[in-house]
Formats: sequence, structure tokens, C-alpha cells
Amino acid sequence: MSNHSSGSPRLFNGISWGVTILIVFSLLGFGYVKVFTPSVTAAAPAVPTPTTGKALAAALPAAVSSAAAQAIVRQVWLKTDITSKTTYTVSEYTVQSGDALFSIAKQFDIKPETLLWANEDILQDSPDSLRVGQVLKVPPTDGVYYQAVEGDTLETISKKFSATLDDVLNWPGNNIDLTTQVVVPGDYIMVPGGHREFVQWIIPTVARGKSGTANVGGSTCGGGPVGGGGFIWPAANHFISGNDYWSGHLGIDIAAGMGAPVYAADAGVVTIAQGGWNGGYGNVVMIDHGNGYLTVYGHLSQINVVACQGVAQGSIIGLAGSTGNSTGAHLHFEVRLNGGFVDPWYVLP
Repeated sequence: MSNHSSGSPRLFNGISWGVTILIVFSLLGFGYVKVFTPSVTAAAPAVPTPTTGKALAAALPAAVSSAAAQAIVRQVWLKTDITSKTTYTVSEYTVQSGDALFSIAKQFDIKPETLLWANEDILQDSPDSLRVGQVLKVPPTDGVYYQAVEGDTLETISKKFSATLDDVLNWPGNNIDLTTQVVVPGDYIMVPGGHREFVQWIIPTVARGKSGTANVGGSTCGGGPVGGGGFIWPAANHFISGNDYWSGHLGIDIAAGMGAPVYAADAGVVTIAQGGWNGGYGNVVMIDHGNGYLTVYGHLSQINVVACQGVAQGSIIGLAGSTGNSTGAHLHFEVRLNGGFVDPWYVLP
């Protein structure tokens, strides 16, 4: 009995010491983990975002504090590309074979009247006065290029050509002394946007007898074929080779080689069939179509009809040439209606 009682305290003491030691080691282990293990915070799992067919924007990189890394290097290009052809200088052009006032003006991007007015001393306001070898003054802009005479002032020049004084003063090419504004006779002045009346060089209209107008020969043509009002091209080619229709050229120059046939554009009666200069037309034929229309065919190398002869539409009335004021073979064709001029393009098919 005494042996059993003495063993119980020993067992209790052993268990107590074992529990104590276990608690101590547990505390030591927990302290070690807190002190020596780095803290890591677990990121929340990404939640998928539904897409709508558009690409998701990529995350931007973190900002870099380095100034060098943030700088954007860009090369500076100091050259300015100027494509403008602006000039204030009057140039010169030598007329070549086959040239026309209209084509030369188009080449320099100015109106034909500007070229005509600038060369009044040579062309005398006639676009058909071109001659191979002529040296033309070509203004750099549309308007009137004028040579001053005695008594001219900037104000009178401006008024003469329907422009303002500022138009003339502000044109850099005029090199005008703004303090004196003096014009010296012989000086050339550019009047930008200016204009003046044309001096028209045209062969007079000669109609058949019923209109009471006599023909060139002095006799009166009687009745004859009457046109149907529909025109055909008077040459095989249907395009321009020289001057088009404009206020200074009241007809069109149709491409036609030397000796190419020229046709009556509509039926009618010939009222002019005459060789010679004829005001620059050269050998010329005029047809009265009996319905208010007349047509004119100029620069012919040969005339195949006579005055008062009736012709049918498409009849050969002559051959193309370069007589009169012409720098190359072509057909000058005019259409007149009741004494006035009509753009041939309006009636040709």
C-alpha cells in the first residue's frame, strides 16, 4: 500500500515537467518564425473580366524617376519646303512653229488676254499676229503689263485699267518708291487684275441677198440651200491645235494638216470666197446657212468654191493651210448668229 502511494507523486511530477518543456519549446519555435521569416502578403487572385471584342489595355510600366529616362529626344528639321512658284519677274518667250497665243498662255498659267495686252506693240491686239521668232513678254500674273507714257501717274494708270492704286503700289515687282510714287515715261508697270477693251480684228459679216447685204464681189446672192441647224465638224480632226474660243479670239483653231479637206459645217450659200490677207484670215470662205447662222473658215491653202455658190453639208469647200496670220497649218472656224459670235463648242457635236 505504501509503495503505490509513493509512486503517484512521481508520475504526476514527470507529466508536469513534460508539459512545461513542451510549452517552452512551442513558444521558442513561434518566436523564431516571427523574427526570422520575412512577411509576405499574398496577392488576391485576379478576377477575369468579361471582354466585348476589344483588346484590353496593357498595364503601364511604373514611372522611372531618372530624368534621362523620361526625356524624349527629337531632331529639329529647320528646312522649309516651299513649292510655290510665285515670282514677280516678267519673263520672255520666243515663238516657235505651231505656237498659238492660247497655248503659250496656258503654258505659263496666265490668261491669253494677259499675254495679248502685254505685247500690244507686237501683236496689235490680234492673237493671229504671232510669228515664229517673235519675243513675247510674259507677265507673272494676270492683268495688264503697261509701258508708261508722258503724263501718266499711278492713279491714272490704275483708273485706265479698272484697278485700284493699292493694286499697283503693292505689287512687289513694280519697285515703286512709296514716298514719291513717281512714274517715269518708258517704265513698265504691272497692273494685277487690270483689264481693258479688246480691239477685234474680224472679217465683216456678209450675208446672202435676202438679208439685204451685198457680198464681196458687189453682187447680191440669191436664194439657195438652207441649213438644218445641226452642224458637223468642218475637219476630220475634232480637237484644238491652237487658240480656243475666248473674248480675244472669237473662233476655234481646229487641228488640220496642210492640204487636209475642209467641209461645210451645214448647208448654205457661199457669201465670201476670197484669197489674200483679209485682215489676217488669209484665204477665207464664209457660208450663210439661211437660218441666222453663218460660218467662217480661215487660213485655207486652197479655196474650192466661189461666191454665191450653194453647198450641201459636208461638201469640200477648200483645203487647210497657214495663210494670213498663222504659225502653222490649221483651220480657223467661226460661228455667227444674227450678227453676233457663238462659241463653236455650243453647236458642234
